[in-house]
Amino acid sequence: MTPESACWFTSSYSSNGGDCIEVAANLAAARGIVPVRDSKVVDGPVVAVPAAAFAAFVAGVQGGTFDTV
Repeated sequence: MTPESACWFTSSYSSNGGDCIEVAANLAAARGIVPVRDSKVVDGPVVAVPAAAFAAFVAGVQGGTFDTV
């Protein structure tokens, strides 16, 4: 059995080529983490965020928790 590889994903909202991040959400179930990296530095550091924390962050974004207006 081989370990699962990260499948990097960039949001469709990030099509402007600006400051974006990529996530490998496919590892959440198998490893309990969501790796996050800078889309402009793909060989750079990767932050391993606990899957539950990442899910809470996404729910907060969708719910407007971080809206500044």
